[in-house]
Amino acid sequence: MGRPMGGLEYCSFCGKSKNEVKRLIGGMNGAAICFDCVKICYDMVESSLLEEQEVEASDLDQLSKVKNLTPKKVKEFFDQYIVGQELAKKYASVAVYNHYKRIILQDPEIEKSNLLFIGPTGVGKTLLARTIAKILDVPMVIVDATSFTEAGYVGDDVENILYYLYVNSGYDINRTQMGVVYIDEIDKIARKSGEHASSTRDVSGEGVQYALLKIIEGSGVYIPIRGKRGGSDTLCINTSNILFIAGGAFSGIEEIVKSRLGKNKIGFKTDKTDKTDKSLISGKNESQDENIYQYVRSEDLIKFGMIPELVGRFPIIAPFHPLSQKELESILTEPKNSILKQYVKLFEIEGVSLVFTDDAIKEIVKTADVKRVGARALRSSIEKVMLNIMFEAPEIPNLREIIINAETIRTGKPIYVEGKKKKIVAV
Repeated sequence: MGRPMGGLEYCSFCGKSKNEVKRLIGGMNGAAICFDCVKICYDMVESSLLEEQEVEASDLDQLSKVKNLTPKKVKEFFDQYIVGQELAKKYASVAVYNHYKRIILQDPEIEKSNLLFIGPTGVGKTLLARTIAKILDVPMVIVDATSFTEAGYVGDDVENILYYLYVNSGYDINRTQMGVVYIDEIDKIARKSGEHASSTRDVSGEGVQYALLKIIEGSGVYIPIRGKRGGSDTLCINTSNILFIAGGAFSGIEEIVKSRLGKNKIGFKTDKTDKTDKSLISGKNESQDENIYQYVRSEDLIKFGMIPELVGRFPIIAPFHPLSQKELESILTEPKNSILKQYVKLFEIEGVSLVFTDDAIKEIVKTADVKRVGARALRSSIEKVMLNIMFEAPEIPNLREIIINAETIRTGKPIYVEGKKKKIVAV
């Protein structure tokens, strides 16, 4: 309150006397406010109104994005980075579209579309998950399911998944609650005794599955926050809008699927369900016709050793097929971030042209295909050849071009062409 003190009145807000300010405005019960405090209050109100307008404009922009976004456009974005896997990309495109509407429109009636990626190693499961996070423009964390244990045992607690997401979001809780979690090797925590419950305590398998339920089901989860001096605190994360994606090879599930279908082979066309699955695949691909993963159902996963409650949290099963040699060749050259394009850019910085001949690409694929680990083998096959080239090339004077052919892949000896260099790209 403005109060008399030595015959002078004071501002009720800042305490300054009327001699220290331009003017005091009086109010009821002796209260008063100075011009400086009036200006500060005005600025606060104006700032608040501007923030509300910005939020409204932002909401309109987001709604506009939802209207412009379609599953087909999402898939076209996937196509820039991922070769093949048409059926998996279709499932993912629809799931991303629905999830985007959910987090922008905040409509609880739109159910969360958690995804389960199932397929052999090195076929693009993790890459597709990364691309989903890129489309949604949200933080993402990739974890290995085998590194977690049931609460109370030595190992990483499941709640730490959300803490890692919180860190990747820049400690922004709002962005954390709209992030993407990719749980790799989910098949490695299946119950050891198959479809029957384990009779002993399963620290790294069944127990972890139950622990995952509470963070996936869409509720408030308290996570530990590390303090600067070793202390700890907790933070509540709402997982309702966090998209969970799990991936695994599920090696051995082929026999379970064949047993359920009563067939010794796959690739048949007599079953109506299988026809429906095949109708979802656009384009022709020899490997997809013989892909057992496209016939996997929830009951197969339960028989494999996944608990029914966890399987129910992943309503969408996106199958991945083994990569053909033709697809492996495309992976080397077509995506925006293909391995060969990365090496070409590295040499462009030094003004040197790097050329891979067609027969070199075929030889790389041939070498990688023997390892049976999908696209992962491509990088190791190339890096083995490129190691000496990248070590020696910077020391060769007037080097203009490096040609890598099939013989180079086999022997490690490239063709060096000297001459005037291209213009060096600034870094």
